[in-house]
Amino acid sequence: MRSLQGRAPGDPGAQSDGPGRPVDPSSGIEGRLAGRLAELRTERGWSLDDLAGRTGVSRSTLSRLERAEISPTAALLGKLCAAYGRTMSHLLAEVESEPPQLVRAGRQLVWRDEESGFTRRSVSPPHPGLKGQIVEGHLLPGADIPYDRPPVPGQEEHVWILEGVLELTVDGVAHELHAGDCLRFRLWGPSHFRNPGPGAVRYTIMIVLP
Repeated sequence: MRSLQGRAPGDPGAQSDGPGRPVDPSSGIEGRLAGRLAELRTERGWSLDDLAGRTGVSRSTLSRLERAEISPTAALLGKLCAAYGRTMSHLLAEVESEPPQLVRAGRQLVWRDEESGFTRRSVSPPHPGLKGQIVEGHLLPGADIPYDRPPVPGQEEHVWILEGVLELTVDGVAHELHAGDCLRFRLWGPSHFRNPGPGAVRYTIMIVLP
């Protein structure tokens, strides 16, 4: 099952943006995420039909997501972040307590999409007054994650490969990145993360907002 957790007591999802699996009732963070997504829609005065039109996600899926009946795939969460003008790190930070200046490894928020083989760790989460954030990604062999658009157009990204091979397509240009390589760019259009194998790939993304 997908999980979202902080390990106190570990933009990029699956190819499908359809419904996720049922949420674990014991996961308080996933429940808060559902509530925050509902708040964001209400704050904008959008109906579920309005949001469906903006994201291309069905009304029924959005309704179940906001009621915490399902958890989102990374691709679905990416569509919602783009609609609300937030990075994924920003959204996830909003359902956690205010991040401290020192972020201990065991307190870093981890979001997993086991169906697609994607794990995302917020190493340095968003913080008021700071434009940068650091994310660590882990993709299993064969993982394939498309993003239709960036949550914040023009955001600066630096993708550094720690181990493995990553095929990263940015604005229609494909790059094959190996351990130690770093690709930097401003993101205006779609992006695509793919692990061709044979092993897992681990990478770090530094995001700087405009």
